Amino acid sequence: MTGAGYAVIVLLALLLFGAGLLLGRRTVRPVRPSDVGTPVEHATFETLHTASLAAPPLRAGLTEDSARKSAGRLRSLLGTDALCLTDRERVLVWDGAGDHHDRHVMEEVRDLLASGRDTAFRSDCDDLDCPLRWAVAVPLTVDHRVLGALIAYAPRESAVLARAAGEVARWVCVQLELTELDRSRTQLIEAEIRALRAQISPHFIFNSLAAIASFVRTDPEQARELLLEFADFTRYSFRSHGDFTTLADELHSIDQYLALVRARFGERLAVTLQVAPEVLPVALPFLCLQPLVENAVKHGLEGAVTSSRITISALDAGSEAEVVIEDDGIGMDPERLRHILRGEGGKSTGVGLLNVDERLRQVYGDDYGLVIETGIGAGMRITVRLPKYRAGVHGT
Repeated sequence: MTGAGYAVIVLLALLLFGAGLLLGRRTVRPVRPSDVGTPVEHATFETLHTASLAAPPLRAGLTEDSARKSAGRLRSLLGTDALCLTDRERVLVWDGAGDHHDRHVMEEVRDLLASGRDTAFRSDCDDLDCPLRWAVAVPLTVDHRVLGALIAYAPRESAVLARAAGEVARWVCVQLELTELDRSRTQLIEAEIRALRAQISPHFIFNSLAAIASFVRTDPEQARELLLEFADFTRYSFRSHGDFTTLADELHSIDQYLALVRARFGERLAVTLQVAPEVLPVALPFLCLQPLVENAVKHGLEGAVTSSRITISALDAGSEAEVVIEDDGIGMDPERLRHILRGEGGKSTGVGLLNVDERLRQVYGDDYGLVIETGIGAGMRITVRLPKYRAGVHGT
């Protein structure tokens, strides 16, 4: 079962328990005329609202800060006198009455942290006015690892509270699992960017420096300008911050790359750029277009081709920016291209195309993968569609 499906099941269970608890409270007070809907509808809304408020802090992981921000909401879901959250080392937060019990918590949950099994225990307390006489503890587990515990306290033993605490703890675990998925996604994106950087061919770097060196005596000013272009290009390509950039910055880096390529190939390579100013601020994944241009250069000048033209356009398409990179080179067998985009092209074949296609789909959805038109001897045309706005996508 997927994390999303499991989250739905846990949320439904929470709704049932929350509705029961809140309905129980409503029996001791009349329904006000201002209340909206039936008691069941109102209880369901309150449970959903409380769960939604508790979720964001937990998406930061199980920390003292996230526990402090979410504990009150979790206790409200359970309707219990006190609630405690721990990690494997210490109490992260105590919410509610009887906070003098917190010094005994880690001793009570020692076996739970080792075994990952729920436990219930009597609360030994010399304070006759303390309402906390019984507790149920549930492990917080992610990927078969016990990260900590949720402990709910009550005046007396309660099977309903034990079941409710189990459901709330499972809901917390789902939020923590989503945190792990977010971290894994970030690590995956970083790994993919490292893979793209590794694809910046050592031959390109060597050839660029050789081309610059060839101008040192014949045209020192040109050599100086190319050296600055090379420095800016490598600085941008190997920058260490941000998963996203702007179309303006990406196109500027591409222009530097092409300046270095033209220094080597001279009149063999002609480049046409058409850019609408209004799309320059659009954000996109870092190093998303440069591999496509490098692919166009490679296929445009491959084999016995004496000259090539590459056309790059970035135009306004309503709610999207449309970037098209086209070359008139040797093209590719469509069946071979399909193998590459399925990851079946081998370690050194089409890595840039596959990498960019996968990252676009991860960020924007499957509708935003690369659209590639090609054929043997027919050149290649790659279209990239970029939403002008997408939550979480911001250029740096």
